[in-house]
Amino acid sequence: MIPILSFIKEIHLGLVVTFVLLAFLSIAPISNGLADKSELTKLILGSEDPLINVNDLAFLLVTHDFDAMPKGDYVEVRLNNTIYKLVPNGRYPGLANVTLES
Repeated sequence: MIPILSFIKEIHLGLVVTFVLLAFLSIAPISNGLADKSELTKLILGSEDPLINVNDLAFLLVTHDFDAMPKGDYVEVRLNNTIYKLVPNGRYPGLANVTLES
């Protein structure tokens, strides 16, 4: 009878582990949702780097889940059907000046 109890405990542990993994996987996509304008503003105004260039700024934005593309002397960010133009601002506060393109 002891081997049966051991088998039941193993099944129970397996079910608990499976449930925890499924719970984690169902929550993970919620936390990695699309970025919004307030997150963009927080990222741009919450950091300073006087040496950041267009490619570095675009890379930073992409790593924070923004749809960003370097375009000459600015970065184009598409967010909720709106296009923003971000120009690195050197020694001024924040990382870039943000203007609305469309």
